[in-house]
Amino acid sequence: MYIGLLSDTHSFLDERVFEYFKDCDEIWHAGDFGTMDIIDRLRAFKPLRGVYGNIDNHKIQAEMPLDLRFECAGLPVFMTHIGGYPGRYNPRVKKILQEDPPQGGLFISGHSHILKVMPDRALDFLHINPGACGNEGWHQVKTLVRFKIEQGKIQDLQVIELGKRGH
Repeated sequence: MYIGLLSDTHSFLDERVFEYFKDCDEIWHAGDFGTMDIIDRLRAFKPLRGVYGNIDNHKIQAEMPLDLRFECAGLPVFMTHIGGYPGRYNPRVKKILQEDPPQGGLFISGHSHILKVMPDRALDFLHINPGACGNEGWHQVKTLVRFKIEQGKIQDLQVIELGKRGH
């Protein structure tokens, strides 16, 4: 499986997303879509998995869950918007991760607009925050992440910079 991961579009979808994700099997969005139009455009392009974020309205919340757990090509995945990162988890998420971590798998969150790819060695999973690819927020550079999942392992992870926010 080839995955395109993005977050924090905040109602803006850079057209280059479609080019960078053209070979992906699925697109995953870690919240703060901003509008239903973003969901509709991504769904029309590729299968979409996602969670709602703190700016997303009731229509988006009706379409997307707060938390999403699934398995992809043998890899357990847990995704939520406001999650934090190893050593600094959101209290709600910390409890979930301690009770039922995606062992040997992947924990994805957004919200911070800070790109992070780091292991949680204590709970045995990889954390990815793809940063933000919209124009709203304090991030300077819009980012995406692409990776492959084969036999329960992440391979060929790439960080893609879309350029400065607002361009």
